[in-house]
Amino acid sequence: MTAQNSSAEELARAEAVCADRGLALTPVRRRVLELLLEANAPVKAYDLLAALKPGGGAQPPTVYRALDFLTAAGLAHRVEALNAYTACVHAHETGGAELYICESCGGVAETHVHGACHEAPEGFKVARSVIEHYGKCGDCRKAG
Repeated sequence: MTAQNSSAEELARAEAVCADRGLALTPVRRRVLELLLEANAPVKAYDLLAALKPGGGAQPPTVYRALDFLTAAGLAHRVEALNAYTACVHAHETGGAELYICESCGGVAETHVHGACHEAPEGFKVARSVIEHYGKCGDCRKAG
């Protein structure tokens, strides 16, 4: 399967998730998600803005609104320590995500925590949970 086919399938899944939830994947939101999928590594908002500008003169609020939508919809994750974003087209209604960020190549692998990984204080409702791990991926460890 080519990367282009994979991205097309992931975008189709994202559109289905939005349709199931009654959300609109507008052209700008879709393009931001495409850029995240194509990157294969976390991307900063201003890098996304630069990629959008040639087609329509996007402004920073446009990108940040799209990223807010995608993260709220569970279609992207913010990599907090890097102040960057990565695509997520997996359906995970409960639990959270664990991100494994390679400090050598910048790649991100994602796994999902099903259910509560920690017991929250009484009355506290977790809206989202992302755990970040930093190290070297298997390929980079093998390379040296």
